[in-house]
Amino acid sequence: MTTRGIRRKKSYLAEIKVAVIGAPCVGKSALTVRFLTKRYIGEYDHQAENRHKYEIMVDGEAVLCEIWDTCPKIEENAEALSLTAGSETVQWADGLLLVYSITDRDSFNFIRRAKEELAGDLPVALVGNKVDMVHLRQVSTDEGEILAKDFECKFFEISAAEHVYQVAEAFLELCREVLTGKRKSKQSFIDKIDRMLSGSRTYSRGKSDSISPKE
Repeated sequence: MTTRGIRRKKSYLAEIKVAVIGAPCVGKSALTVRFLTKRYIGEYDHQAENRHKYEIMVDGEAVLCEIWDTCPKIEENAEALSLTAGSETVQWADGLLLVYSITDRDSFNFIRRAKEELAGDLPVALVGNKVDMVHLRQVSTDEGEILAKDFECKFFEISAAEHVYQVAEAFLELCREVLTGKRKSKQSFIDKIDRMLSGSRTYSRGKSDSISPKE
């Protein structure tokens, strides 16, 4: 786990957990490192899962963001596709960045099948990576947009190799959606407690009035 971005205790910060999901060799690690450090690490043999924890800024708010850079093995794709409610990935993550390569139709189909198994309303964003290799394109922009519409999520076509702002925006948009959901959930909980306390006070006053001495 990378913790280099944490310079002091951040227990008071909002926390976001993002899992980066995709078939092997679609550029998940390159996208993650580009977002966190603005550097491009190039292609390399990704043999292990990594988790990175950094402090980031989301619309001016400091947030502690942990990113799980998943690494499905080719021979284990069936298991890697499991995004049901009880799966480890879904239990851990607040949001999912679903990544495919526009040069690899199999990676696009991987994401389609994975999302079909996803249970619940976990926020997701769809990313088509490697647009710098458009001469090798196998998945059209229209196909990505249609899939994102089916998923009811934001869609980005970007290049980890060439884009800095666009990569950051993909991650940040997902983080915004996660934060919005967390705030709504927190407010809903507060409202529920207020209603419970209000009902309790009303009951107490009514009970008190019923046993008060009559003149």
